[in-house]
Amino acid sequence: MAFTASNGRTQTALADINITPLVDVVLVLLVIFMITAPVLQSGIEVSVPKTRTVKQITQQRMTVTIDHQQQVYLDDKPVNLNNLPALLKQRGLDPAHQVIYLRADEHVPFGAFASVMDAVKQAGITNVSIVTQPISGNATH
Repeated sequence: MAFTASNGRTQTALADINITPLVDVVLVLLVIFMITAPVLQSGIEVSVPKTRTVKQITQQRMTVTIDHQQQVYLDDKPVNLNNLPALLKQRGLDPAHQVIYLRADEHVPFGAFASVMDAVKQAGITNVSIVTQPISGNATH
């Protein structure tokens, strides 16, 4: 696009788009998502016990959680302990091949832990993995 200036010269308009503000906004959004993503992964705060041998969780499986107030959650949704076997059976998977991860706060009494284990066994699931944290920074497989 050309136009004539007041002094009689023909000039062209600048058609370049300044992308610096766009890059700034994208980088700010990237930083915000990087900070908030780990917070969104786990909705229930549980301080699991520390052990020497810890196996890394590699697949997404059903998780039963007992928090420090002894409330039971199935995949981050609160459930009644009496309804837990029926909810586990509702999933429609073969209980013999089903794996459950059990996360329990380290301050939960053993009786509450045993009640949840019993409810999982009532659903026919025998493969239960207990989630722990490593004592040191090194995880052993």
